[in-house]
Amino acid sequence: MNDEVYDDLALERAVKDSFGFSADVDKVILRQISVGPIAQATVFLTSKKQLLVFITAQSRLQLGDIKKIIARMGLKAELYLPPKGKPDYFDIVGREKFREVFPGRSHITEHDIMFYRTLAPYNPALVLISEVKHGEIHEYNRDTRGNWRVAAKFAYRRIKTS
Repeated sequence: MNDEVYDDLALERAVKDSFGFSADVDKVILRQISVGPIAQATVFLTSKKQLLVFITAQSRLQLGDIKKIIARMGLKAELYLPPKGKPDYFDIVGREKFREVFPGRSHITEHDIMFYRTLAPYNPALVLISEVKHGEIHEYNRDTRGNWRVAAKFAYRRIKTS
């Protein structure tokens, strides 16, 4: 039991240090589940009833990889939180990658960098979830058909208020 408390405090500190997001862990739904051959995720609720996923890996991950992981987990993302102190991180990296491919283009639009934004390095990752599809959260398991199996049944849908 004490190990879980220490893990929750470590999680809160990692989220605060990496993303500048104050996440008071209220309940951990899934702790350190496998979401790929080398990636783990922790799914938790904050005291404000926000569902978050914290993903870490032993190798490089990009925003595109995180998007695929979230979709395969059966979750719908509302927001991919950028690293601390860099609110335009994904756009900046997307513009840099776009300029590497098209050095002569001067006018770059949001539509132009949409793909290049997904190439931004993103490890660790923190994702705010808006919905759990079909009430099931999946985890990676190479022995299962399709490589994904149900890890937990959990109903969640975030209702936006003004």
